[in-house]
Amino acid sequence: MHTRRIGDIDVSAIGLGGMPMSIEGRPDEARSLATLHAALDAGVTLIDTADSYHRDANEVGHNETLIAKALASHDRGSDVLVATKGGHLRPGDGSWTRDGSPEHLKRACEASLRRLGVEAIGLYQFHRPDPRVPYADSIGAIRDLLDEGKIRMAGISNADPGQIKQANGILGGRLVSVQNQFSPAFRSSERELELCDELGIAFLPWSPLGGISRARELGSVYAPFATVAEAHGVSPQRVCLAWMLAKSPVVIPIPGSSRPETIRDSVAAADLTLTVDEIATLDAV
Repeated sequence: MHTRRIGDIDVSAIGLGGMPMSIEGRPDEARSLATLHAALDAGVTLIDTADSYHRDANEVGHNETLIAKALASHDRGSDVLVATKGGHLRPGDGSWTRDGSPEHLKRACEASLRRLGVEAIGLYQFHRPDPRVPYADSIGAIRDLLDEGKIRMAGISNADPGQIKQANGILGGRLVSVQNQFSPAFRSSERELELCDELGIAFLPWSPLGGISRARELGSVYAPFATVAEAHGVSPQRVCLAWMLAKSPVVIPIPGSSRPETIRDSVAAADLTLTVDEIATLDAV
């Protein structure tokens, strides 16, 4: 597995997003554990989760608990950087709410520590800005957790360029990652990706494959990815991730998966080299 850098840690160039294994439409636990173990077998050493990745109101942290179980039952579990998040909540009715208050973030971190069974969380990310709470206050809580040794590294998610710079300043230059939505059909985070590249901060695209299952539909924005995929004899999903990796060495996609075969295909993107012309064609989509 090729590696990339988050802070001072080398991780697999392709990570795994755990959300599909815990929200609506999730598979049974056996398949989820098989998916997580398949990822580890394939060399994945970055798994992204959040305390809000659950379905029912009474199962906060479902995904964190699932991941902890998978890591404890695999001989490579200790090699994995678990990146979790706080600041989002799910009342259990399918909606998402926010609480970016310092008090909530500190309580959420303590609960995540217990569920993951660790003394310090490898990477803790502020999940999403809360319009009711000054951004500086939320990031200040993350800074406190970092200073107290509750977390080893700090990241943010769903942030704009101004918030990236602000967070990095509050953290004293210790911001190591930004996790934003980014895919061929959702490119509004290009500016954030470019800023991360400039600052040497890891950029973790979430939902990097969103909509690509329609790649072979006439007129789809993903159609060129299907064309390139056919030329290489691989899936459009694999081409999509290879294209992202080619954009910058700070990019580490975290495709969600709930099947062993899909994470294996995603991991193979790290070995796919696209031509300069292919990359230019996909950039122009």
